Amino acid sequence: MTVITDLTPQHAGWTYSGLRIIALEPGETYTTDTGDTEVIVVPLSGGCEVSTGAGDRATLAGRASVFDGPTDVVYVPIGTTLTIVATGQLKLAITSARATNPKPFRYVPVAAVPVELRGAGNCSRQVHNFGVPDVLDADRIIACEVLTPGGNWSSYPPHKHDEERDGESVLEEIYYFEVAGGGPGYQRVYGTPERPIDVTTEVRSGEIVLVPYGWHGPSMAAPGYDLYYLNVMAGPGARAWLIRDDPEHAWIRGTWADQEIDPRLPFGKGNPA
Repeated sequence: MTVITDLTPQHAGWTYSGLRIIALEPGETYTTDTGDTEVIVVPLSGGCEVSTGAGDRATLAGRASVFDGPTDVVYVPIGTTLTIVATGQLKLAITSARATNPKPFRYVPVAAVPVELRGAGNCSRQVHNFGVPDVLDADRIIACEVLTPGGNWSSYPPHKHDEERDGESVLEEIYYFEVAGGGPGYQRVYGTPERPIDVTTEVRSGEIVLVPYGWHGPSMAAPGYDLYYLNVMAGPGARAWLIRDDPEHAWIRGTWADQEIDPRLPFGKGNPA
């Protein structure tokens, strides 16, 4: 087994959100105790068998790559022994959030993953909503995937999830990136005069950007290089996105009604919900 990424809340300097990326050889086994975290197991490439100490079992068919459309996933609650056996060459994301309320183990088949084509024109992107509140019963974790054709912008207009309801909810957000063809992508995160942060960074496959608070976006796919990112979010308040666009750029949404969705979408086997 190879641990590619092991981002805990302690490493990130916050409280809730985490992400582990591992690679397994065919037949190799990975076992962990979820402890005080709930997790969603997301195959990035390949498939696996999942079981728990409580007797739950599921087979994840997975996919060839993140650009091959959505995947089936498994939700595993806190306080659970989790075992994963690779059925082939496997790269796997284990998204996590510190939680307090145990929820039922759940297998989400690929047919039950809503695929959304969001935006239009050069803001067109594809979203796999496998771990959002309307789809998955969980305590704190919110997770989804976004695929952006080369030359397009996603996570745009810039938006934020913090201080939406009298400051009660701050979602700690992780962006994990993969880029088709090994090219670059770009991500911006910025704050306010009261809470300054200003980062615009190049991202490559396997790299992560953390959003502790503030506005984030756009995520920019360089021409010729399709961009994928996995979002993992959690916070202390109600399990809700609470999305608010940057008022300076919110007008962009109003331009989409007169534009077509990028004809390169959907990726892979995705079907718009």
